[in-house]
Amino acid sequence: MFSIKITGIAVAVFVAIGIVAMVRYAGRASQTNLSTYEPERMSDFKKPDPAQLKKKLSSEQFKVTQQCGTEPPFHNAYWDNHKPGIYVDVVSGEPLFSSLDKFDSGTGWPSFTQPVNATGVVEKKDSAFGMVRTEVRSKMADSHLGHLFDDGPRDKGGLRYCINSASLKFIPVEEMDQAGYGQYLEPFVKAGLIKASTYDTAILAGGCFWGMEEIIRKIPGVIKTTVGYSGGRTANPTYEEVCTGTTGHAESIQVVFDPAKLSYDALLDYFFRMHDPTTLNRQHNDRGTQYRSAIFYTSEAQKQAAERVKTKWDKSGKFKRPITTEVTAATKFYSAEDYHQKYLVKNPGGYTCHVLRD
Repeated sequence: MFSIKITGIAVAVFVAIGIVAMVRYAGRASQTNLSTYEPERMSDFKKPDPAQLKKKLSSEQFKVTQQCGTEPPFHNAYWDNHKPGIYVDVVSGEPLFSSLDKFDSGTGWPSFTQPVNATGVVEKKDSAFGMVRTEVRSKMADSHLGHLFDDGPRDKGGLRYCINSASLKFIPVEEMDQAGYGQYLEPFVKAGLIKASTYDTAILAGGCFWGMEEIIRKIPGVIKTTVGYSGGRTANPTYEEVCTGTTGHAESIQVVFDPAKLSYDALLDYFFRMHDPTTLNRQHNDRGTQYRSAIFYTSEAQKQAAERVKTKWDKSGKFKRPITTEVTAATKFYSAEDYHQKYLVKNPGGYTCHVLRD
């Protein structure tokens, strides 16, 4: 990535590279979504190997992020993008830049005054092409992003992060929550670009939490899912302790959802469709109180809704036996070990006994 403010031999180099990049751009594949970003898992992020990256990235994305390439100015995905949202690493999904810090530098590449997190990018000395520049790379995936210059807006600190679109994936502000970037929404709310959302939380138990989460996390209006343990007596239980059936806890799902998009009643309808609520302390081959069917309500309104929806399903004729689902006040929810979180995402084809019935 080059600054627009260069002269002499550097200009010739700049033009030559720009022409080559534009030719390459003509045959460029469309950007793909490789993002694996999950906030709770970033500490364990493992960069895909080059063979996998070559399969999932376009040729230009691979050349830019893995081989320090440069895309053509004015002929890339985001140089003229004015939509509000966040820009993330196309490889890892780690948040990098915000549209709130984006400005038109006249260079033909996306330009930002600062990164979202000061520690989210790494600066390195770049002595290529007979000049000394500051390269910018992502911290987690070590993707080449672009370069840093000191000719940015003076009222914003004077810095210009000149970034390749091919290194980025853009998440529109209205999709940030669902994509896992809800913690970065506050500045957009303050700027009047999106209204602050009021979310609700549900805690549900219906057998093995792996299969339940895999269904629930995909329901429109669900913001976040966490598997864990609730309804028992033991503080900070481990999976092994819960499996003994002596803790009183049930394998549970904590569901953060947007009531404007998904009502609590509608969420409970999904709940009754995805498991057998008529088998006491059992789901298929999983037996024990930790596999019981339960709705742990967090408010009086949730209690009334749970009783109402349970009665509706009990009278629906969908089940041959009476529903045994427990409706009880929520106690403390304990998050399960990391390897349980989104288990079937990490282990496609893994064990599950849950199916979403019609």
